[in-house]
Amino acid sequence: MSEANQSRPSFSPAIRWGIGLDVLLRTALVLAVVVMLNYLGAKFFHRFYLSSQTRVALSARTAGILHSLTNTVNVTLYFDRKDEFYPDIVALLNEYRAVNKNISLRTVDFVRDAGAAEKVKAQYKLGGAADKDLVIFDCSGRVKMVSGDALTQYTLEQVPNEKEREFRKKPVAFAGEKIFTAILLALQNPQPLRAYFLQGHGEPSLSDDGNFGYLKFAATLQQNYVTVTNLELLGDRAVPMDCNLLIIAAPAAAFTEMELQKIEQYLTEGGRLLALFNYASLKRATGLEPILQRWGVNVVADIAQDSKNTVTGQDIVVRRFGQHPAVDSLAQLSVQMVLPRPVVKINFPNAPASAPQVTELLFAGPATTLVNDHSEAPRDFSLAAAVEQKPVAGIANARGTTRIIVTGDSIFLGNYYLEGAGNRDFLNSATSWLLDRPQLLEGIGPRPVTEFRLLLTQHQQLQLRWLLLGVLPGGVLFIGWLVWLVRRQ
Repeated sequence: MSEANQSRPSFSPAIRWGIGLDVLLRTALVLAVVVMLNYLGAKFFHRFYLSSQTRVALSARTAGILHSLTNTVNVTLYFDRKDEFYPDIVALLNEYRAVNKNISLRTVDFVRDAGAAEKVKAQYKLGGAADKDLVIFDCSGRVKMVSGDALTQYTLEQVPNEKEREFRKKPVAFAGEKIFTAILLALQNPQPLRAYFLQGHGEPSLSDDGNFGYLKFAATLQQNYVTVTNLELLGDRAVPMDCNLLIIAAPAAAFTEMELQKIEQYLTEGGRLLALFNYASLKRATGLEPILQRWGVNVVADIAQDSKNTVTGQDIVVRRFGQHPAVDSLAQLSVQMVLPRPVVKINFPNAPASAPQVTELLFAGPATTLVNDHSEAPRDFSLAAAVEQKPVAGIANARGTTRIIVTGDSIFLGNYYLEGAGNRDFLNSATSWLLDRPQLLEGIGPRPVTEFRLLLTQHQQLQLRWLLLGVLPGGVLFIGWLVWLVRRQ
């Protein structure tokens, strides 16, 4: 072989250019596929977040409770594995199991494992439409269940939309450790508190699963280890002495004078009251209003409207809260109320030092007006208030310290709206304060959820769709055509 032949390159410049273009084409094709997959994932799965819940150290409070636990606790995670918080719940329960070997864990995907799901249903008598995504704790036949919805705190976030206002539920905190540790404490102390739900005046039913029913309200109290019982103050029956909390929700008819006397006596003795009004009682006073006025709270006979903080035009999204234990945990959340009545503090002149302490809890925006009274200037009306009356020194009340929470709406705690914003969290926090449960789980707070999300308007989405589904694939095809031309030559 001659020296000239030995020094000739193996590939001509045209071949080398062709190989380079081929590599470039393949690289561009892979990148296009990756970009399109990410686009489709963002479009159809909507949410990506980085969670700090997994593999974290449990709080000292939880560790101490786990070390003191001697009974066997069987935990069943009856959950859809595709749920976005499923990995976090599993990881957290594994942390509990690592600290105390008396805790066992089994996972049952009710969507994909029908056989195992049927066994769980039969064992724990599940069957309702709401019986899904549950964490079930079983300690020697004492069973506590918590819904997956209760583990995560949400707030309403506006989504860019050029045509209409659109909102979505954004996760802001994961309260799994707080709730799971509370359940373990309840299993060790099985005697629940008792709440009575007043009936006989058009109040919603605790067994009603419709949009305005209170089935989920009752379930939430049960999750807080509060037994709820219906009560009618008929005849000579007074509020029972074992009543830890009296609930009066959305009465549509007036109370009798005898009933009002019994309620006022209950409060004077140191009772606890959760009173929920709504717009339906505007035309007919219930009789509770004068009693509450004597305790320093005025339920205004009008409806508040806030055009700058609304989703439907009839609701108000509350984002500002007062300084009070009943709402301190809601600082990063919002509460959505429907046609609420203002509930404001009455400033009595020359009030004695022993007067009830009244704190306004939930505030509408500064541009809020009243529907009927147009003479009232726009301002940030209060929509809920809390009252506390400590016993006078030397005098012991039969029931302890009087505590009252009054809200101008009851619909926001019904089945439909309870899941929205931080409504459930308000109910949980308000109930805990009314029942005077000091920070039972002090030091166990909800962990923040850090979410990364790209929010685009419909026009921007259309442009991106053309870019990803038209321009990029078209560019790849154009490069391929150029390679074809080069190879032909």
